Amino acid sequence: MKHFKKLIYGVPLLLVFSCGGGETSQNQGEEASSQTTENEEPETIKMGKGVGEFTEVEVSDPLNDEWIERGQAIYDLKCSACHKLTDQRVVGPGFQGVTNRRKPEWIMNMITNVDAMLAQDPTAQKLLEECMTRMPNQNIKPDDARKILEFFRHNDMEKAGQKDQAI
Repeated sequence: MKHFKKLIYGVPLLLVFSCGGGETSQNQGEEASSQTTENEEPETIKMGKGVGEFTEVEVSDPLNDEWIERGQAIYDLKCSACHKLTDQRVVGPGFQGVTNRRKPEWIMNMITNVDAMLAQDPTAQKLLEECMTRMPNQNIKPDDARKILEFFRHNDMEKAGQKDQAI
């Protein structure tokens, strides 16, 4: 009977304490948006580079085949359920021509810093309005984001016949 009482009182307490930790990730987007005032827009947004650690991304020709392969593997695992490599919108927008519409910095910031981008970047906010589904944070490392970008550049050459027109 003693063990039963401990169980009856212990389980609800455990649930209360275990559910309290979710506030930090939810507040990250709010925290990021409160860092700038309504009238102040970060310079990187004005330049079409978005919000995040990527302020300069060097792209090169020829494309790096090893990075393309790794970028495609990451895309297949984390992106393909919501995004197609054509211009077809599924849950999120299609990726065909993305390097012709968006700067490399913007693409990589959106991949790695989605909460702040959706909170502050007007282009990301417009995409959210169109797609009506918030992109989840996939916890992609900066190095992997660069490989995804290389895969997008390759995809644009294959599907759109050109790449990097947004640079």
